[in-house]
Formats: sequence, structure tokens, C-alpha cells
Amino acid sequence: MAVLLSYWQAYLQFCLLNCIFVGDLTEHFMIRQCFIIFGCLAIGELTVWLTGVAIPSSIIGMLLLATLLQMKVIKEEWVKGMSDFLISNMGFFFVPPGVALMLYLDIIKAEFIPISVATVVSTVLVLIVTGWMHQKLKG
Repeated sequence: MAVLLSYWQAYLQFCLLNCIFVGDLTEHFMIRQCFIIFGCLAIGELTVWLTGVAIPSSIIGMLLLATLLQMKVIKEEWVKGMSDFLISNMGFFFVPPGVALMLYLDIIKAEFIPISVATVVSTVLVLIVTGWMHQKLKG
């Protein structure tokens, strides 16, 4: 129940921001767009809660949204306005993690070499696997 409340609080905050920056809330069917995106996110949260799977609920929700879009169950126009708004304001969503990162600056300094090595190795592995998969899928 607390999870659903936090989604509705986020929704209301979004509507307030949208009203301030974009204008009329009914424009582009913002309520439907919010419902679709946050609904997929809530289903992802419910899936994790019911199954206990160790995948972030936001990933499951966005995979569900991508699947529904790919299968044409949801039309792109139904979520375009909201997704454009969220993408254009993406930098704003990185402020809290950036501030939280500053709290652990001493740990980051102490473990800088392992963190750097892990970052470089994982980036190289992702590039290699992505290229390999692309070649396999393209034939």
C-alpha cells in the first residue's frame, strides 16, 4: 500500500510540475499517459513483491511497457508527451543520487582503484557482448 501511495505522490508532483511548465493538464491526455507509465511501473513493483525476483521493479515495468509498445497494445502517441517530458527533464532526476554520492566520498576515495577497474572492465564487456549480439542477430 505504501508503494502505491508513493506512486500517487509522484504522480501528483508530476502533474503540478507539468501544470507549471507545460500548461493545461488535459493537453495531450497527460492523465492517461501518467496512468500507462506509472501503471507499468506499479505492475513491475507488484511482480517483484509477489515473486521476490532480484531484478529492480523499474526494469520490469519498463520492459513491460516496451513489450506492450512493441506488440502495439499501447500506441506510441499514448505515452509520447509524458516520455518526452521525462526525458527532457532527466538531469533533474539525477540530483538526489548525486547528493547522496557526496555522502560516501570518503569510501569512494578509499576504493577508487577497484571502482575504476570494475567500471572499465564492465564497460568493455558490455561493448563486446553488445557488438557480438548485434552481429549474431544481423546474420
